[in-house]
Amino acid sequence: MEAYLDNSATTRCSRRAADIMLRVLTEDYGNPSSLHRLGMKAENEIKEAKKKIAKTLKAAEKEIIFTSGGTEANNLAVFGSVEANKRAGNHIITTAIEHASVLQPMQRLKELGYRVTCLPVDSDGVIRMDALEEALDGETILVSMMHVNNEIGTIEPIEAASELIRKKAPHALIHVDAIQSYGKLSVCPKRMGADLLSVSGHKIHAPKGVGFLYCRDKTKIKPIWYGGGQQSGMRPGTENVPAIAALGEAAAECTEHLAEKAGAMYALRDGFIREAVKIPGVTVNGPGGRNAAPHIVSVSVEGVRSEVLLHSLEEAGVYVSAGSACSSNKHAVSGTLTAIGLKRELLDSTVRFSFCAGTTEEETEYALRRMAEIIPFRRKFTRK
Repeated sequence: MEAYLDNSATTRCSRRAADIMLRVLTEDYGNPSSLHRLGMKAENEIKEAKKKIAKTLKAAEKEIIFTSGGTEANNLAVFGSVEANKRAGNHIITTAIEHASVLQPMQRLKELGYRVTCLPVDSDGVIRMDALEEALDGETILVSMMHVNNEIGTIEPIEAASELIRKKAPHALIHVDAIQSYGKLSVCPKRMGADLLSVSGHKIHAPKGVGFLYCRDKTKIKPIWYGGGQQSGMRPGTENVPAIAALGEAAAECTEHLAEKAGAMYALRDGFIREAVKIPGVTVNGPGGRNAAPHIVSVSVEGVRSEVLLHSLEEAGVYVSAGSACSSNKHAVSGTLTAIGLKRELLDSTVRFSFCAGTTEEETEYALRRMAEIIPFRRKFTRK
């Protein structure tokens, strides 16, 4: 048996999304900038995808900018908004637990002379509102926060933070990285107070290499590269129409019966955690219950290195991640686990299990059985 429990790294492309992608690749293959019939058919595919996505966000179709994925969407949000608003101030705020596709742009902006504040979090990974209030000032032009942490599943208080930002720094733009929340939780940019919001296709059963940035109407933002006039000049280059069409379908599909799907994943998560902590040496990181996203479980195993556990589980047909998959090929200490104050000896002994709406109880039970066999065996050989 196999148990694929690495859905926060990537998901299997859904059949509905794959079917649409194949059709566009082989039938509606024109360039959407071309004026002939095939070009117009391709353009209509883009319009239809925008319509589907906008509906899920309660947004306008013109507020959707297609990108190559979440990393590009985050980069466009950060660099594009700062470039457009640099005359208004030079202060940017983010958090200690952001994805590298936000933190590295922040580091670059710091090198360019911007003042960057990185907010601390508590032991559950929740941003400290007192620190946010203290950091905000008249020079703040951007606040970038993730909605759900990609490693431990913490749901951040975005709406409360947005209210505070609007009071203390009303001209600051608010960017939300919703890559791990969209399709699992209700995401409405207007309700959240977001000016900019990033989503990645391959986290929601669309193909890899496509995503989008929600950009609230009249938000000041500049492109980060230049070329053709596609997407009103905000993201030049011939659009990846097959992937965009598939993304639109995946967005519609993953938000159908969302509350029911989330409830089922929460039940899986609760049951998984309840059994996992019975295994000697196992602890779970991050908040419990509905304060965490329904699909992410961070597990630390005392005395067993994460890479050893990952590959031992892999041999048993259980697939998980050691930290963020985006940095898994060059393993480094997790900034998120460090920020929540995880004991030093557990920083390199933590793996992430992540579910999707299609994950079954049979898969999670199988993973737990294999863990109960593997962990005591591995710990026995690491004890001094």
